[in-house]
Amino acid sequence: MTETQLMKSKICLVGEHAVGKTSLIRRYVLDEFDDRYITTLGAKVSKKEFEISMEGESPVSMDMTIWDIMGSKGFRELLREAYFHGAQGILAVCDVTREETLGDLDGWVESVFRTVGEIPVVFAINKMDLKNKAAFGEEEVKQATEAFDAPYFFTSAKKGENVEEAFQALSKALFEKTSGKKAAVK
Repeated sequence: MTETQLMKSKICLVGEHAVGKTSLIRRYVLDEFDDRYITTLGAKVSKKEFEISMEGESPVSMDMTIWDIMGSKGFRELLREAYFHGAQGILAVCDVTREETLGDLDGWVESVFRTVGEIPVVFAINKMDLKNKAAFGEEEVKQATEAFDAPYFFTSAKKGENVEEAFQALSKALFEKTSGKKAAVK
């Protein structure tokens, strides 16, 4: 019997304050939601383990470290070396009810790239439970993501919509970049 391989990864959630980064992580890791807003000070680190399968090969166990980073532009540049160092993937998060949060993702992603080089990026357009208050639509999202050739997901941490899918897409991209093999995330 073959042993399951272990792959460790570090991903960073980036985006402005109050876009739902902490809520997305909480939904993904614990399958919980809390609508009380608590500002993240510095960074909070969470972990999730899951399997990635490949056709005809033994599964790989992914040990993902998820960094939730305070959404402040000044903080981003001041401590980017410390928090982005070693990152292998980015979940770029914006709030569908605040158009400026989509435009600000450019700077967040570029800041990570300046620190670690180009790595896989997935965009999460969060708070889709408030889509009746949306400040932008899919056309604007396509424009924002095409420069990075990045997939995007309309998510709701509150309802759990597409949260798993966004993290899985990032995990799959990470694995494929690292291993050079096609994968499916379980």
